[in-house]
Amino acid sequence: MNLLFEFSFSHCIAICAFLVPANLLLTLWTILLVGRKDSPAQMYLAMLAASLSALILLLHDFTWFAIGVVMAPTYILLVLACVCLSLNLWAIAYPNSVKQLLNGLPTP
Repeated sequence: MNLLFEFSFSHCIAICAFLVPANLLLTLWTILLVGRKDSPAQMYLAMLAASLSALILLLHDFTWFAIGVVMAPTYILLVLACVCLSLNLWAIAYPNSVKQLLNGLPTP
């Protein structure tokens, strides 16, 4: 467990620099696949990848909470990971409502 904490603290900038865009892009990928009505296998793969990156970000964030580092970036990362995880679960659990929402958006 100490190894995980040390890794998280030593490489915080690199972890966040990778996981923040990864969370956003993979969540967008999941939503777009649901909106395009692609195969369920692709949607589940996208959801799995996006959820895994969100869970890793949550784990990284919780290591900072465990030592008492409570700052704005800690909460921002926590909210980002929770929102991405929630959107992915919503897209897989209720794909019809996501499709309906995407169909209601104005086209350029």
